[in-house]
Amino acid sequence: MKTLEVKTSSATYPVYIGDGIRHNIVDLITSTGRSYTKLFIVTDSAVDALYGDEMVQLLKQKWSVQKVVVPNGEQSKSFAQFEQIHTKAIQFQLDRSSCIIALGGGVIGDLAGFAAATYMRGIDFIQVPTTLLAHDSAVGGKTGINHPLGKNLIGAFHQPAAVIYDTSMLETLSPIELRSGFAEVIKHALISNEVFLSELMSIRSLTELSKDELAHMLYQGIQVKASIVQEDEKEQGVRAYLNLGHTLGHAIEAEYGYGAITHGDAIAIGMQFALYVSEKEQGLSLDREKLKVWMKELGFPVQVTQTISTKTFVDRMIGDKKARGGSVQFVLLKQVGDVTLQSFTKDELYHWLEEWKREEGCL
Repeated sequence: MKTLEVKTSSATYPVYIGDGIRHNIVDLITSTGRSYTKLFIVTDSAVDALYGDEMVQLLKQKWSVQKVVVPNGEQSKSFAQFEQIHTKAIQFQLDRSSCIIALGGGVIGDLAGFAAATYMRGIDFIQVPTTLLAHDSAVGGKTGINHPLGKNLIGAFHQPAAVIYDTSMLETLSPIELRSGFAEVIKHALISNEVFLSELMSIRSLTELSKDELAHMLYQGIQVKASIVQEDEKEQGVRAYLNLGHTLGHAIEAEYGYGAITHGDAIAIGMQFALYVSEKEQGLSLDREKLKVWMKELGFPVQVTQTISTKTFVDRMIGDKKARGGSVQFVLLKQVGDVTLQSFTKDELYHWLEEWKREEGCL
């Protein structure tokens, strides 16, 4: 088992990564030194079918345990599900010494974390990620839900008490889910260093990765994320670097319809655009074509659909929470591992998106 410690201005907590470690979850939770009255598992229908009952049995060895199950998918990051979790929490008489267990992927972490941040003005929660994508969202304390007008616009910063990452749970992921999570690993490599990136680019198939390779990759990705979050918990500065590819990515998710495209696939397209603009505006010398071909071979989409206009995407980007006063803070690379923020107006964004689409032949 590998252990990482995340230290932010508001909290310090452990991240445990290992094969089969969920079976020691009682000891791992106990080792945080926190004592809980009750545990409340929040999970989705897909994860519940695989691990729900087992998790209840494991935790029941020490605590009184209740569970709530929401529908699987991005659609569950809603006010309706948020209220449902609170209703159940009140019915189960959770108190301030209770703890929420987020058992699932990024959606569950965001939703359960936001419920924990707001129930009785904040109780503990522990992340038990079951997807590759959640290696990104489980660390750092960003929680929230979506609004019909935009993604993650309602939420709070609330750090978990611990992250317990059992890599054996990744074996039940579909190739699409694996790929979705891998997009964030690529992002972490692009914003950190060439060595990590070239290591990733030697991977030819995601489904053939060994457990050890996967754990190593996760550890590196989480290290990048943790070091940035430690420096800038509330996204006043460098934490924004983690949004590489996300400005267009979030617009794609919203326009295609939540659930119609995975988060990772949307971010993969967003990163292609960000690297194009980086080359034009910052002189990035990365071989974009090589990266694009490699990502395509892994199954990623690398272009936007022609059915949605440039204007529509630009309007979405301007409406994103990363926008400031009508212009968008865009994450660009000067070189791999050398990140910068640049502000673009609506017209500039329109220009670059059109130019990129022209280059890609998808105008």
